[in-house]
Amino acid sequence: MRAGPMNLITDVSGLLVGNAHDSTLRSGTTVLTSAKPFTAAVHIMGGAPGTRETDLLAPDKLVQKVDALVLSGGSAFGLDAASGVVEGLRLRGRGFEVGGMHVPIVPAAILFDLLNGGRKDWGESPYRALGRAALENAFTSFPLGTVGAGYGAMTANLKGGLGSASAVLASGHTVGALVAVNALGSVTQGESPHFWANPFELDGEFGAFGPASAIDPAFEPDLTKRKGEATTIAIVATDATLTQAQCQRLATAAHDGMARAIVPSHTPFDGDLVFALSTGARPLKDADLDPFRLGHAAACTLARAIARAVFHARPRPGDVQPSWSAKFG
Repeated sequence: MRAGPMNLITDVSGLLVGNAHDSTLRSGTTVLTSAKPFTAAVHIMGGAPGTRETDLLAPDKLVQKVDALVLSGGSAFGLDAASGVVEGLRLRGRGFEVGGMHVPIVPAAILFDLLNGGRKDWGESPYRALGRAALENAFTSFPLGTVGAGYGAMTANLKGGLGSASAVLASGHTVGALVAVNALGSVTQGESPHFWANPFELDGEFGAFGPASAIDPAFEPDLTKRKGEATTIAIVATDATLTQAQCQRLATAAHDGMARAIVPSHTPFDGDLVFALSTGARPLKDADLDPFRLGHAAACTLARAIARAVFHARPRPGDVQPSWSAKFG
């Protein structure tokens, strides 16, 4: 397994990612889309999720493919970002066709960033416009860190951010991850610069610090945020041909990567979830071995993306928390 050429989720051919944020609001939105619909599923393990249209992602539901996925700040207000994406896609003639009408299918998930120092005294919600802007800004290349849905994100002790990574397997299949890290837990080990995800790092992508010299097995975490103030939301993608049920299993396996990179994760106060998608471009070579390896790759790639989100976060005036780069250089 090796990193893809861009080390981004868009190494899965056909995918595009767009970001939009407001520096005064200290919040933003990230959109993942493609030129044609893709199979998608979701698995939720956090205790406080905020979502839109995730029920239709179950394998027994009518609609099997979606037009875009949205990750957004703004708590429940941020779900309106999906409305902006739906609006933009409809103008492109995209969507599930019923009697000549097209309804874009855009599931979404949000994180809580309302207490990060930004101005939140808006009249009309800004997230619809942010969603539309993110869609219009969707390309194969995009920045990491303090951008999009990760713009105002925080963790237990450091600024969070938007992260991405990819992996190419020996089978030729590609797996990618995209994540907005706003966790109750910590992405680094204690007060050190070492990431929990260090054992899974490829090519020094988040500093090549290696594992910490010592980890306290008796560590007990404190509540460093208020209830409902957290959540890490992610997307894992592959070009392997998977059914919706297999995508759901991929999302479930990918949660292992969240647990490897954030300590603690999946708490009652996080809304941790993972979307999984398949573009279906590359058939499975082995019906048993390939999904097994894809799940492992999804977990490893998501762990790396989480570390990259914090590693690439940058300081901004008025920050409530230091960025990794400001604290450790």
